[in-house]
Amino acid sequence: MLDNARVKHLSECKKTDKPWGYEVLWAQTDNYVAKLMYINPDQRMSLQFHQKKEETIYVMRGELIVWESEDDSDLIKLQPGNTYHVKPGMIHRFGAKKQPVMVMEVSTNYLEDVIRISDDYKR
Repeated sequence: MLDNARVKHLSECKKTDKPWGYEVLWAQTDNYVAKLMYINPDQRMSLQFHQKKEETIYVMRGELIVWESEDDSDLIKLQPGNTYHVKPGMIHRFGAKKQPVMVMEVSTNYLEDVIRISDDYKR
């Protein structure tokens, strides 16, 4: 028998607006978290790393730009269907160029574990 407490529509999940777009937290347990993240055109997240958090990104739509250092010219371009794994301590930043990007992130449940190195929005 279906337990309706286990079923949700995406529109009922927690959506958080960000300066670069938004994220929707669609799954959270003691062990893992899953988010949809929408990056607006010509926007990017902060350059950051995590002490404990480990995450894997799946590119759903658009071309995801990934930086792994403070050098803006040092970047990787990922296409829909590509995945990208981030281990604790690894510097990273995600962004979009002329088209929006939609990614899915699955990670360990350390949502507050973000150490920003630089940020376009002065957070």
